[in-house]
Amino acid sequence: MPSQADLTPVMGIEDINAFIASVYPQLNDMSESYVTIAIVPGGCTVRLNADERHLRPGGTVSGPSLFTLADIGGYVCVLSHAGPDALSVTTNLTINFMRKAEAGPIDAHCRILKLGRSLMVFDCDIVAGPDRQTVAHATGTYSIPPKRT
Repeated sequence: MPSQADLTPVMGIEDINAFIASVYPQLNDMSESYVTIAIVPGGCTVRLNADERHLRPGGTVSGPSLFTLADIGGYVCVLSHAGPDALSVTTNLTINFMRKAEAGPIDAHCRILKLGRSLMVFDCDIVAGPDRQTVAHATGTYSIPPKRT
């Protein structure tokens, strides 16, 4: 994913993972299923360490697990670039599933398309498997709360 020089992160990987663990502890529930692995100007990469609990019948990672990965990717983008406000929320998220994803590491490479004062638009290329093929693609919008004084 190309970096965007005009968008500078304000939080690093460790800060993001710690912040999410503190404001959204039920996400991982004493595991490390969803983690941030990279933050770049204008984007991030988040990983789902998919295991048995993420599978549907047939050994396929479930759609809700991949949808959550895309949503967390948007959350990390907005937190890392607009600042740590736990009340940033999804206003829209659309996902297209393209091929089967099996258990193992699944990465969502997320890119900020537009960062304004009240909204952030992003997309995610979700890749998995040994050949890192796209298994899903998502686009979404996050609402950014007004700055409090």
